[in-house]
Amino acid sequence: MQKSTAPSSLWRPWTPITQQAHSLRIVEAKGNRVRDAEGNWYLDGISGVLNASCGHGHPRLIEAATRQLEQLVHYDPMVSSHDPAETLASRLAETLPGELNETVLLNSGSEATEAALRIALQFWRNKGEDRDRVITFEAAYHGTTYLAQQLSGLPFTVSEWAPPFPIDHVSLPASPRDMRTQEAADALIGLFAAALEAGPPAAAVMVEPLLGLGGCVVFPEGFLARLRQLCDQHGTLLILDEVFCGFGRTGRMFGFDHDGITPDIVTMSKGISGGYLPLAAVTVTSSIKETFVREPIAQGLRYGHTTGGHAVAAAVGNTVLDVMADEKLVENSAAQGAALLEGLGELASSPLVTDVRGLGLVVAIEADSAESGDAIAAAMARAGVLARHERGVIRIAPPLTLTGADTEEILQAIGTAVDVTAAARG
Repeated sequence: MQKSTAPSSLWRPWTPITQQAHSLRIVEAKGNRVRDAEGNWYLDGISGVLNASCGHGHPRLIEAATRQLEQLVHYDPMVSSHDPAETLASRLAETLPGELNETVLLNSGSEATEAALRIALQFWRNKGEDRDRVITFEAAYHGTTYLAQQLSGLPFTVSEWAPPFPIDHVSLPASPRDMRTQEAADALIGLFAAALEAGPPAAAVMVEPLLGLGGCVVFPEGFLARLRQLCDQHGTLLILDEVFCGFGRTGRMFGFDHDGITPDIVTMSKGISGGYLPLAAVTVTSSIKETFVREPIAQGLRYGHTTGGHAVAAAVGNTVLDVMADEKLVENSAAQGAALLEGLGELASSPLVTDVRGLGLVVAIEADSAESGDAIAAAMARAGVLARHERGVIRIAPPLTLTGADTEEILQAIGTAVDVTAAARG
């Protein structure tokens, strides 16, 4: 794989400055593939930024954006509403279960976390209760704004500043490979129960249905249902972060659909607009929103952004829902994800691979070391498939438009990469 060596003034996040001059530069994308500046095409196993769920350059999404640009680009959401945002909020209420009817539109997953936490904490103040403690995973990732970083115990996102409210972290009781057992589920629920009982009444528990950056950890079936019961027992709000999992990524519309539960608050981004424009959403139950009608200052939600609920982004979001339904992308995610997992079962005999796990079209290969993970991911790129490697875990999350032939191509590239890496180790 050839690299671009041209100097750049662009300061890219999450990449060591010393590495930025020699990294891949993507210049074109079509369907499930991207092209670099040297003319090499790759199957996009990363989905852009894990958000290109409908593939790249989808004509219906481009048409929706173009049509809305010609009619109304945006208008101040504090002054006036507009049809694309109103329609998207109504369609989310139809799509989400239970009383999840009230949506605020934002720009990013991090903003959604900020808004969800503000809503949860203000909700308890509106009710006259002094609750501000939040419980989450140690290996959580909920974004990189101030409040979002406070929730994470991951070494690369942990905040250096004191949290503005109490945050308790729950660590995994077993390795990611062993977390899919019933024993692990029992232990994990026990840890959340202990956290809920250990301090003052908690305002909220906030978790991802699947730990994304925290190691691509798949939880046992029924874990979220049991966590829902725990929160109900303690009168604690349950916030589910569906930024990565939502809109078909796990083979269901939302990650929590696997357990058939309804959270009190859900955060969404990435797949909501297919990555075509910045868009995020926080949806809450009607009973939560009602408390803001009579809250002390009566100013409603005191959080928002200039481009939150952008008309063009919302128009694309509405069309994403149409494309997902018409092209059966949720069903395809489940089918192609199952085929990937089955095909990757052959890696079990490799000494370089310690685990293969996944749900829908998010599949992870855990290598025996970070060095092996780096080598396998690099070999995959040379074979024409891009994947994302982090701390020994290679994550494959291609667009939901993946075809059966694409799946076979990914499997062949991975098999070749593992064999080449093993041969190089001697």
